[in-house]
Amino acid sequence: MDNLLEETIAHDEPDATQLILTDIQSGLFPPGVWLKQVDLETRYGRGRNEIRRALDRLAQKRVVEHVPNRGYHVYKADGKLADDIAEIRIILETGVVPKVVAMATDDDLSSLRVLAERFESLILHGTVLELYEANLNFHQAFVQLSGNDELDGIIAELRQRTSSAPVSQWKTRARIEQSAREHHEMVDLLQARDEKRLKALIERHIRQR
Repeated sequence: MDNLLEETIAHDEPDATQLILTDIQSGLFPPGVWLKQVDLETRYGRGRNEIRRALDRLAQKRVVEHVPNRGYHVYKADGKLADDIAEIRIILETGVVPKVVAMATDDDLSSLRVLAERFESLILHGTVLELYEANLNFHQAFVQLSGNDELDGIIAELRQRTSSAPVSQWKTRARIEQSAREHHEMVDLLQARDEKRLKALIERHIRQR
């Protein structure tokens, strides 16, 4: 399975790739920080070869960057790259809106609403990582309503390349609350089958205006 968030080893314990990725996404290892292999070996109780393979896999996904003769550091996207990837996401995520509108059932809308409410409920009592995961769950569920499984994986990889830590997405409490409102508005517009306004909202949401 190519999705890093779902990789596990045979005995169902998270492998080193998953452990490192989770710590990066939680903000423990912020963008630009160097990852010392010996420290990772100690932290996760894993051998040198497994840690090295994990770092190489994360480098392939551009979650971390390998600098020859120096090591690995958490990938830090420049402004232009972040803008370019946001444009790609907008094209992809607004492009499936007609299919989502056509295929979404009442049960789908109810499930999406539950995910929006889950994100909103975590604003007061959840951790940053829980908010991040709830946000991913909402957007993945929305995209999956198009019936295109490959697109979900592509968008997940794009997210990893531009926002390695959730704190980089929501710099203020007001922005988090706005995201929660926009999730509910997406469900409302989907229920109303309003493709035009839904596309415009998704674009604003990705750009975080």
